[in-house]
Amino acid sequence: MQELIAKAEVLIEALPYIRTFTDKTFVIKYGGQAMISEEFKKSVMMDIILLKFIGINPIVVHGGGAEVTRMLERLGKKAVFANGLRVTDEETMEVVEMVLVGKVNKEIVSLINRFGGKAVGLSGKDSDLLVARRRPPEKINGSGDVVDLGLVGDIIKVNPEVIFTLSREGYIPVISSVAVGIEGESLNINADHVAGELAAALSAEKLILLTDVEGIFGEHGDKSSLISSLPKAKATEMIKQGRINKGMIPKVEACLMALENEVNRTHIIDGRLPHSLLLEIFTDHGIGTMVTR
Repeated sequence: MQELIAKAEVLIEALPYIRTFTDKTFVIKYGGQAMISEEFKKSVMMDIILLKFIGINPIVVHGGGAEVTRMLERLGKKAVFANGLRVTDEETMEVVEMVLVGKVNKEIVSLINRFGGKAVGLSGKDSDLLVARRRPPEKINGSGDVVDLGLVGDIIKVNPEVIFTLSREGYIPVISSVAVGIEGESLNINADHVAGELAAALSAEKLILLTDVEGIFGEHGDKSSLISSLPKAKATEMIKQGRINKGMIPKVEACLMALENEVNRTHIIDGRLPHSLLLEIFTDHGIGTMVTR
């Protein structure tokens, strides 16, 4: 009986959050180790489906960098990164599009459908959802070296009508991070940046980035220094100081961009923790790092 009462108390604790977030849009970036383990995949998909059933509009943006890297290695090609972004020549772009749009996206859609949701897969090229231009050469933090990123893009326009239509009809849009360029070319966009741009364009209530670590640490490698709430001015300072680096840079940049465009809350949380989305959204304490205004 006590277990049943405990379950009822969990629902009661979630009630004010359900009331607050009904009809709101959450953009969820799904990536990292949460995409590799079958157990983590199921946990995340079930959380997303539950959000939809209780009246929240989840929009899923996914990466798939590890799968892209593995495919490149099979082809004898080494992955190169600069400031957390993949240097993308034409051959790499073909692999990125093949893996993200043709494989990873369909796997996520299939999982959501299998567990009882209704998902539709999109890339940024569908209905010109994400229009981008090539990113200029990148200066490497710390060294000052300049690297041409190739077919890596910056989003210049989001056309969200297709997302509104799908969400209104009860579907969960699942979006891969490939955009269309000005001349119709495919451009590789960091999935964190895509999530931030979409959150802004959709006037989302929350941007939630699932990653491989517990959040942002004040001291690198010191788990006791986890920062639960990080003002954007401090986050910008930490990037300049090199205390936020590598793959965490695009995540924090996505949060900052979303906050500048009136997204209410941005969160970086550990996607390896079972039901991490529900713990962040529906409990009084939350998890991970919230980047704030």
